[in-house]
Amino acid sequence: MQIYFSPEVITPEFQVLNVVDSSNKAVGNVAFLFDEKKLYVYGILEEEGVGSDFKDLVTPYIKGLAKAKPGLDIFSCLYVGCKKIKLNEEESE
Repeated sequence: MQIYFSPEVITPEFQVLNVVDSSNKAVGNVAFLFDEKKLYVYGILEEEGVGSDFKDLVTPYIKGLAKAKPGLDIFSCLYVGCKKIKLNEEESE
């Protein structure tokens, strides 16, 4: 299943994006909160079968946001179903 971002609210301080499937059905959401040198990412998807798609969608988006503020510390908490997913292998549980 392909998933996409659909913006809900975007401001300079935060973004709330719906995660939708190819039939435009909401399957989750993700929020990006900006601080001076920090980016907080919180997201949850209802469908367990799209974990790798969710990771593949979120990772380049975060990298793009990080280009705007060099030296940005990124903190993430992402879940698919009831399982936490890691964006990189160094991330602790």
